[in-house]
Amino acid sequence: MADTPIAEKLLALYPALGGLPALWPKLQTLAVPADTPLFQENQACQGFPMVIQGEVRVSRSGANGRELELYRVSPGEMCLVSSASLFAHQPLSAHAVTTGPTTLTLLAPADFEAALADAVFRSYVLGLFAARMADLTALIDAVAFQRLDSRLAAALLGHGQQVRVTHQALADELGTVREMVTRLLHRFERDGLVELARECITVRDSSGLRTLAALVAR
Repeated sequence: MADTPIAEKLLALYPALGGLPALWPKLQTLAVPADTPLFQENQACQGFPMVIQGEVRVSRSGANGRELELYRVSPGEMCLVSSASLFAHQPLSAHAVTTGPTTLTLLAPADFEAALADAVFRSYVLGLFAARMADLTALIDAVAFQRLDSRLAAALLGHGQQVRVTHQALADELGTVREMVTRLLHRFERDGLVELARECITVRDSSGLRTLAALVAR
């Protein structure tokens, strides 16, 4: 980690590293382009990743080929799948890909285990772990208990009037199949909530979408 600006950003984002100067020279800094796979399911974890710039999408694939996005890792956040794999000494349970140009550092498994001996670093990592686990629990609740039309409506909100996204990308985010998303979007269009075009969804009635997003399965 010879690049001083990168080192400064890393320590600002992950301050618990400040008490472990012996580990700094061992950190691998990686700059990768968009859509780069970082790890795959059932592989051995190569280290504890810390994102400095960009974003990583972590997903899990089913036997039927469907994919469910679990969460995204932004600068200063932690990858639950990687840390769980390192804690348990087990293969990775999901896969990850960069959503855009991304810079990250990687703390090797042996160095991560050594760093956990430091009380400050251990407390910091467990705090990040707990926060990420809460996000994952919220996702499980949404997938298990919330109506798909309600979840789709929520996914369309908060991105402005025009949402540039494919039906397949929405299906991956919601953990369903593209045909279901397309069917619901056409229903939304008939109801005057949205207007559909190629890879673009124009929100026509955000209030109606918010009402639908508030509904949960009974």
